[in-house]
Amino acid sequence: MTLNTLLPGSPSVNGQQTTLGVMGGGQLGRMFVQAAQAMGYFTVVLDPDPASPAGLVSHHHIRTAYDDEQGLAQLMQRCDAITTEFENVPAHALAALAAQRPVAPSAACVAVAQDRIKEKAHFEQCAPISGVAPAPHAVITTDASLRAVPDHLLPGILKTARMGYDGKGQVRVTTREALAAAWDDLDKVPCVLEKMLPLRAECSVIVARGADGQVVTFPVQKNTHHDGILALTEVFDGAVDATLAQRAQASTVAIANHLRYVGVLCVEYFVVDTAGGTLDLVVNEMAPRPHNSGHYTQNACDVSQFEAQVRALAGLPLTPPRQHSPTIMVNLLGDLWFQANAVRALPGPQAESPPWGAVLVLPGTHLHLYGKLGARPGRKMGHLNITGASVAQVRDTTSQVLALLGLPPLDA
Repeated sequence: MTLNTLLPGSPSVNGQQTTLGVMGGGQLGRMFVQAAQAMGYFTVVLDPDPASPAGLVSHHHIRTAYDDEQGLAQLMQRCDAITTEFENVPAHALAALAAQRPVAPSAACVAVAQDRIKEKAHFEQCAPISGVAPAPHAVITTDASLRAVPDHLLPGILKTARMGYDGKGQVRVTTREALAAAWDDLDKVPCVLEKMLPLRAECSVIVARGADGQVVTFPVQKNTHHDGILALTEVFDGAVDATLAQRAQASTVAIANHLRYVGVLCVEYFVVDTAGGTLDLVVNEMAPRPHNSGHYTQNACDVSQFEAQVRALAGLPLTPPRQHSPTIMVNLLGDLWFQANAVRALPGPQAESPPWGAVLVLPGTHLHLYGKLGARPGRKMGHLNITGASVAQVRDTTSQVLALLGLPPLDA
């Protein structure tokens, strides 16, 4: 359906005020809901979990599976436009919703992001325009395609085509024998083998694109991962080489335009060493939604990635975001709730609250917890944005925060 401008507070299809819906009730949905409500919209969440973070704060929570026909019908009845907070929502459900209501991003765009094989093909199609190609790779779907893998792709990383995230569904392999064994361990599902590259750093770019083709770009984010999960995001002048940052932004805009994307899109890149001793960019993957690495925008920019998501969905003007403070975002995993030197707070075996009092006394610290009812190792529980007047101040405060939380130091 065609997206018209949906002004906050105006009459809705259901006789109430303009209402925006989101498929998925996780933390990204929660922050979308909070941004939409701050702008005056009513919200509806569809998620089967009765304690979902987004469902707990939304005006309405439809507790059904993502492909439940009655649940989808309720969502269409209540909403003027609908988005998603994660890429693994069934694409056919989004297509069904789009027959009756504007949906952004589209089912076709989400389907590309759900499948690494389609995603790599899209990046290759965009490379002549974007100037940034994916890593050398091979698609493995049959025993014959396994045998046909070129030797130069080893050592490599075998990744499942679907459902892999935060390092899941990925196996490093160095020999053909290890590759065959890894594919067998993954039940021979469709996979992509990517050549391992001399990685120097990782970065990402978030853009918002409207139905009218207008695109705005957020600053380039330098990302540090531990055990396949994002640990830190640094955003300030000099965090990423300026020339590479410009290329990454231009590439992300080209990728969004080629898809005729509507909504917030994050594209991740590798910064790699070349044979000539210079640095180059390789496009890794994309997420058709706000991204963990963009959470800093809540406190360091005048428009957050979640407000941009609301604006794109509602057809409002997309104003170029302005970063007003250097910033570092610290990801907060459930492991922190099991530190022995903290005060007990959450239920469960040995779960204890991190020392938020000592953290929040530091200037420029902004805590965002997701309302999850129980902590467990590896679970994303929240994030901490650190802002300041200078890069030195932000880095100093971050170093203190990391020490208080028992996390690896900066540049570790």
